[in-house]
Amino acid sequence: MADQPKPLMPHATATWLVDNTGLSFEQIAEFCGLHILEVQAMADDLAGSKYTGRDPVHSGELTQAEIEKGQADPDYRLKMQRAPVAVSRTKGPRYTPVSKRQDKPDGIAWILRNHPEISDAQIGKLIGTTRNTITAIRERSHWNIQNIQPKDPVTLGLCSQRELDAVVAKAAKNLPVSEEGEDAPVAASGTSDREKLIEELRAERDANEKAAAEAAQEAEAAAWLEAKRAAEEAGETGATDEA
Repeated sequence: MADQPKPLMPHATATWLVDNTGLSFEQIAEFCGLHILEVQAMADDLAGSKYTGRDPVHSGELTQAEIEKGQADPDYRLKMQRAPVAVSRTKGPRYTPVSKRQDKPDGIAWILRNHPEISDAQIGKLIGTTRNTITAIRERSHWNIQNIQPKDPVTLGLCSQRELDAVVAKAAKNLPVSEEGEDAPVAASGTSDREKLIEELRAERDANEKAAAEAAQEAEAAAWLEAKRAAEEAGETGATDEA
């Protein structure tokens, strides 16, 4: 039973079971994956948060017969009838807790000031905001612009340092050379110097190969000329002997 799946909304389910059944706190706690003291607090209305009950029979996680078995035997352990379907998050703005939402404008202002290369779409995905909000802060037309203070979104808990670094790196790669500021000429110069060196080495190699070929041709021509002269001298010597 330890590996049995838990209800989709354990606290809400426990609240419903406390209010609508005669199950023991231990049975409810084990089925919902909660501590027995949490269930006790719900029953005594001492819980810090009030939950709206969720009927596990209606959701198909429990049957009425299973509940009745549990009520008849306090040692009976409730069996999940149908595991809850995992809810996958759809694409959309990043969810931010209510307590953090008031910090979003400060985080956006910080990014706009320190990383202007990051696009509005990237800021929206990172912070979980809209382009209208970003534009309003950039143009200082936001309704609360007087109270917005640029603050690091990582420090505010709006994103992790790894997420911010990844967005900054991606934005830097997509930057046109003309917008990279002072670093651009250095990168361009470095690339240019490397290409020049390669061209010089190629030219030197080609020149050496050409010189070697010309030297070979000259040596071959000299040898031919020397052989011709030798032949001519030999011919002249033979003619003199005959005379």
